[in-house]
Amino acid sequence: MTTDTLSAAPVRTTVRKVTALRVLRSEWAKFWSLRSSWITLGVSLLLLVALGAIASATYSPDVVADGGPPGGPGSGTQDAVSLALLGVTFASLAVGVLGVLLSAGEYSTGMIRSTLTAVPRRLPVLWSKAAVIGPVALVLSTVGALAAFQLGTLGLDGEKIALSLSDDGVLRSLAGAGVYLGLVAVFGVALGVLLRSSAGAIAVLVGVLLILPGLASLLPDSLYDNINPYFPSNAGSAVYALHESSDALSPGAGLAVFAGWVALTLAGAAYRLVRSDA
Repeated sequence: MTTDTLSAAPVRTTVRKVTALRVLRSEWAKFWSLRSSWITLGVSLLLLVALGAIASATYSPDVVADGGPPGGPGSGTQDAVSLALLGVTFASLAVGVLGVLLSAGEYSTGMIRSTLTAVPRRLPVLWSKAAVIGPVALVLSTVGALAAFQLGTLGLDGEKIALSLSDDGVLRSLAGAGVYLGLVAVFGVALGVLLRSSAGAIAVLVGVLLILPGLASLLPDSLYDNINPYFPSNAGSAVYALHESSDALSPGAGLAVFAGWVALTLAGAAYRLVRSDA
C-alpha cells in the first residue's frame, strides 16, 4: 500500500444521534456545573427553613389580643403550617431567578448558539431545562418545608396552634409548597427563553409574583374580588394553604390555575424559540 493510498483512505467518525435523553443529560450537567445553581438553591433553602423556624419561634398569641399591631410574622390567628411556610414567598423569588439564569443566561453569554447548533430542533432544549430544574426545585423545597415545619414544632410546643405531620392537611400543604416552588422554577425558565434577557425576565417575575396583586387592589372592588384569586401568586398560595379561605381557590383549583399560567408562558417561549433566531 502506497502513501497516496493511505492518505486517500476515508476517516471514519462516529456521529451520535441527538435524542431527548442526551439533551436532558446535557442540560443536567450544564445545570450542576454552574456556581449560580448551587448558590441560588442554597439561598432558597435557607430562606425557606430559616424564616419558617424564626416565625414559629417568635409566635405570640397575645400580640393582637393586647392591642398590638396585627401584622408581622408569628402573630394573629395563623396556624403552624402558615408560620412554617412564611419563607415560601422569598424562596419563590430565588428559584424563579435560578430558572431565569438557566435559560436567559445562555443568551447573555452567547452559548445558546452552540446549544441550538447541537440541537437543531430546539424545543428539546426548552423541555430539558424545565425537566431538570422543576423536579430539583420540587424535591429540595419539599425537604425545606418539612424541615421548617419540624423546627417550628419546637418553638410552638404547648401552643394551641401546634400541629403534627399526622394532622389533616399538613403533609398536603408542605408537599404543595414544594410543587408550587417547582412550578415557579419552570416559570422562570419559560420567562428567560421568552424574553431572552436576564434582567427583563427577573423584573417580570417579580412584577407578576409580588407587584401585580398589589396594583390590582386599585381596581373597583367588584372586579378585584373576581380576578384576585386567579393571579399567579394568589393561585399558587392556595396550593399550600392549610385552610381554604372564602375568597381564595381550593388547593386543586389553585394548582390548575397556576399550572395554566406556567403552561401558557412555556407555550409562548416555545413559539419564540422556534420562530426567532438565537
